[in-house]
Amino acid sequence: MGEGGVVAIVQLSDGRWRVDVEPIKGKRFRKTLKTKGEAQRFEATCRSKCIETPNWSPKPKDRRRLSELVQLWYELHGVSLTDGHRRFAILKTTAQSMGDPIARSVEGAHVASIRAKWMAKGVKGKTANNRLGYLKAVYNELYKLDVIDYPCPFSRIQPVRLQERPLAYLTKPQIAELLEALRTRDTAPHTYMVALICLSTGARWGEAQALTPERIGSGVITFANTKSKRVRAVPVAPSLVESMQKHWREHGPFSNCIGVFRKVLLETSINPPKGQSSHILRHTFAAHFIMGGGHIVTLKEILGHASLSMTMRYAHLAPEHLHDAIRLGPMADFTLPPANQ
Repeated sequence: MGEGGVVAIVQLSDGRWRVDVEPIKGKRFRKTLKTKGEAQRFEATCRSKCIETPNWSPKPKDRRRLSELVQLWYELHGVSLTDGHRRFAILKTTAQSMGDPIARSVEGAHVASIRAKWMAKGVKGKTANNRLGYLKAVYNELYKLDVIDYPCPFSRIQPVRLQERPLAYLTKPQIAELLEALRTRDTAPHTYMVALICLSTGARWGEAQALTPERIGSGVITFANTKSKRVRAVPVAPSLVESMQKHWREHGPFSNCIGVFRKVLLETSINPPKGQSSHILRHTFAAHFIMGGGHIVTLKEILGHASLSMTMRYAHLAPEHLHDAIRLGPMADFTLPPANQ
């Protein structure tokens, strides 16, 4: 019995605990919780809150479904992201594939089971990781905005470990072959110039394609509306600036030409990894920059990477990368006999 009236905490047959508390006369609350400790905390909260504010009542349990949280996330945050609409579409599909559960009741085991089903149906590990990463971001953002009063319920689920793929980039003969194939495609003159910009600056195809004459000045190209949301400036040769200015005078502003690029690439002897058709130009710039002795931190700034760890994938291409394994290893002072002895 509490100061304000009845209070009872009893264990039910299913192991849960039932609270029945009347902190002040005429105000009574009942709730069922998983543990006795939670029940006791609820009783104490009701008592203290009602003393402070007699009209206080506990919030009703949040019964919103995952799709409702996805909608709120898009309206409050996703709409401001560069890829927000694309991510919103993925999130809606993901919520439906999970059965659109009550958002706060999603558990780690359920999420792991859903992920396993996706992958059994042929969904790639990277795609599964992206889906769950986007979902975690929904919970995290809405929690920060006080839209929900609980953190992501499956925050401890780790991404699937992916097999690292060898870095693909074009050799100089392949660069020459590709540029010649693009240059002679008279029906799509923009494609050659956009590819040339990507190879000269490490820009993403969309960044290069969005360039306008106002972004060129004093031997520097300025990229805006980038994936990282940061404006970055990359020095270029005067000859490239002249070629771009001449191109715009003759052909007007760039238009969407990625489809033509992919088609021309397929007509060459080059066989890029799946999904890397245009991105291989960015990899090519980075690879040749490092192989030529460029500094990894400088490359990070040129590419606009958010963290150095993203740029480190190119580090192994440096001429002296890990050569200390030979010089400083335990076999450094040994002379090995010929293999046939």
